[in-house]
Amino acid sequence: MSPRRFQVSLNPHWPHYLSWSCVGIALLLGIVRYGILDRPDPMHCNALLTEGRWLDTKFKNWQPDGCMMHQYKTQDVATCMASQRVVFVGDSVTRQLFYQFAHVVDPSLPTSPPNDEQKHADYTYSAKGGIQLSFYWDPYLNSSETQSLLHPEPRFASRGDAPALLVLGSGLWYLRYADSGGLPAWEARIESTLAAISQAPRPLADVVVVLPIEDVVPSKLTRERATSMHAPDIDAMNSDLLHRIQPPPLRDPFAFLPWPSRRPPGLPIALPLVFNQMLHPSQTEDGLHFSDQLVTMQAHVLLNLRCNDVLPKTFPLDKTCCRRYPWPSVLHLLVLVGAFLWAPANWLLARRFSPRSSGMPLLRDDEIPGLALSFAAAIIYLADRTGFWLKEQKQFDPWTFGFLSLLSLAFGLLTMKRADNDLGFLNREQTDEWKGWMQIAILIYHYTGASKISGIYNPIRVLVAAYLFMTGYGHTTFYVKKADFGLLRVAQVLVRLNLLTLMLAYTMNTDYISYYFAPLVSQWYLIIYGTMAIGSQYNDRTVFLIAKIILSMGIVTWFMSEQWLLETLFQFLERFCNIHWSAREWAFRVNLDLWIVYFGMFAALGVIKIREYRLTDHPRWPLVVKTSAALSAVTLLWFFAFELAQPDKFAYNLWHPYVSFLPVGAFVVLRNANAIMRSASSRVFAFIGTCSLETFIIQYHLWLAGDTKGILIVIPGRFSRPLNLLLTTIVFIYVSHLVAKATGEVTGWICGTGRAPSLPTTQPANPPASSRPPPPPPESEEGQEVIFMVPQDGEDETRKDREGVPLPREPDTPARPQRRWLDRLAEGPSPQPSPGFRVWYGESEWKPGLKTKLLIGIGSMWLLNIMWPHP
Repeated sequence: MSPRRFQVSLNPHWPHYLSWSCVGIALLLGIVRYGILDRPDPMHCNALLTEGRWLDTKFKNWQPDGCMMHQYKTQDVATCMASQRVVFVGDSVTRQLFYQFAHVVDPSLPTSPPNDEQKHADYTYSAKGGIQLSFYWDPYLNSSETQSLLHPEPRFASRGDAPALLVLGSGLWYLRYADSGGLPAWEARIESTLAAISQAPRPLADVVVVLPIEDVVPSKLTRERATSMHAPDIDAMNSDLLHRIQPPPLRDPFAFLPWPSRRPPGLPIALPLVFNQMLHPSQTEDGLHFSDQLVTMQAHVLLNLRCNDVLPKTFPLDKTCCRRYPWPSVLHLLVLVGAFLWAPANWLLARRFSPRSSGMPLLRDDEIPGLALSFAAAIIYLADRTGFWLKEQKQFDPWTFGFLSLLSLAFGLLTMKRADNDLGFLNREQTDEWKGWMQIAILIYHYTGASKISGIYNPIRVLVAAYLFMTGYGHTTFYVKKADFGLLRVAQVLVRLNLLTLMLAYTMNTDYISYYFAPLVSQWYLIIYGTMAIGSQYNDRTVFLIAKIILSMGIVTWFMSEQWLLETLFQFLERFCNIHWSAREWAFRVNLDLWIVYFGMFAALGVIKIREYRLTDHPRWPLVVKTSAALSAVTLLWFFAFELAQPDKFAYNLWHPYVSFLPVGAFVVLRNANAIMRSASSRVFAFIGTCSLETFIIQYHLWLAGDTKGILIVIPGRFSRPLNLLLTTIVFIYVSHLVAKATGEVTGWICGTGRAPSLPTTQPANPPASSRPPPPPPESEEGQEVIFMVPQDGEDETRKDREGVPLPREPDTPARPQRRWLDRLAEGPSPQPSPGFRVWYGESEWKPGLKTKLLIGIGSMWLLNIMWPHP
């Protein structure tokens, strides 16, 4: 008897189980941290003041524990503290902080005292916004000015003239000079000062800050200072401050539990112990005073403490330290309730009034799209509009960027597959792969904060141009071959492109054009449609078509060069639709890739004519291909040398509209140089390509955070970023995958086209022309994404399932692989055919047509915009 071999088999649905497990872990971690561990500090004010780390080695990016810190500008400070006072009292360390604070408030103010002879003096400055900045020299906190601040007279206290910020710093002089009384005198002074602050009849300031005693670097101190300033004494003084201002029970995450305990109240004082964590020996020359750059970051901590919760809470919400998230307006709340509860209510009502029979799955096919969209809307809102999960800042690290790029490349190469036949020029598998690896590169670029690196930014700009090239190529190919200019086609494209974007614009209360890719591709699709539709009866005349494309290029170039035209259009939208868009920002987006779409249109026309005249059968065609491949390789090398030679990304942006077609065209030629290249593709890259639109949009809130300004932190901890990246990536990709399928189904319902059949994973061999089935009607199109590629020769063979039963023919229109619910989250396939996605659980007698649905949708959005509150 032969020994039994050990075999391991995986459930075919293991990716779903893994993904849902990661979702469950993320939710559980959020509940534990948000509901228990962070209960004493829900706004992360204490985290801002007590914990943090430098993300870089140049001391420019300070990361508080679990929240995003804002770098303040003059206008921000003026909005926060207009016509108010800011008062600093203390020694030379406090004075340095005062001057750096003043320089942030108003860059025209000095960064140090006028001269050393008057350094032990008081200073007052008037800054922009009517802000008055005052410094009182008082290293012992016992001067008359200090006492007047701590004990204001009632007739002055009632005038509402309390400072916006009062900063007190003392301690080192008590250590430095023995005649001051030393530590006992400091303790007595601190006790009386804290008592005055806590017992004041009204707050002495909007925010009162007592600075910790600054750590010193003994090896760099002068001999006189080193003999009296000792690290153990400084630690003891800071520990005493902490226990006086924040008793231990206030820092206990379980203090809310009902068991009896004596909980002394905390004082209305901020103690930024984090200031000592920010210090580094390399940033001081005398061991006592640190670099202006480092102290400036301390000033930003004070501004985040005072102003984050005061500034307008509008998009982008990139300030999460010491800041409450805004409560949605009534209209916004109604939109959220509809987005979150529409599908669950549909599912519950279906089971309440139509109980499922034996053998029916828990989730029917027609219910999954709605549930997926509701789940996605809820988890995206939870991630970026609440404090349920943490957000932290980005920091570019070349090693991290390189590792993630090489790891992605390895996954792509290890999952390469090759079809049995030549799939043709720019075939569907290839374009999905192309979109996939480009999207992965863009995601890594955004996650690692590489936008400031010109050598990385420039190629990423080319990738965006490549997307637009495919848009021009695909749509032009379709309209030349199919000549279908009906409303159905337009609705399919625009609804599929914008459904998710519009949903997030309303649920997240952001600007539609902030998700710039979908609006950009939509605009270019409409331009392509208009170009091809006007005089379409003559599109078979090559000269006419070329002239029409050139004329369109000229008109669009002229329109975008006259900014007043775009401003007039946006003013019209603001007045009649309450839409507030920036004409300047949109002109930048469009002009950056102004002609690459037309390059795609000309490329499509060229490929069509090459096939029409059968130039590939010419004996010299192989020579043309080899020559083109060689020139393309040289072009790519030249481009990388050129873009690396640019001084910065702003200089490259001036060249980009004129040179972006070169690397794009070179890549297309090299990628299609022979049959092996055309028939091979990566499954991992192609999978990402099928949901590239969703990953580009959802990354704004679910993988990144703060409306792309930071990153989402599900697993808290200083050293947890690698594990956090893995967990959030799985959740992010899976949600994008679900939404991609769901939006395709909803697009089919809106356009009345039903469900499109799934496409095969590889293309079969060419069948005889006589065996090809007739082309399907246009109604079979549904759920299309950004790029629409026309099927190549040999893609029309009748498809069969595993049992050999013929499947419905795929649409003869360009589309990415459509709905595949083989991996749906269900107990099994429905025994009865599903009616497809439905907007409600029951059958409705009123079944509106496409035009009616579009009018209802546009009218509803117009009404929402008119009623939507705008800051």
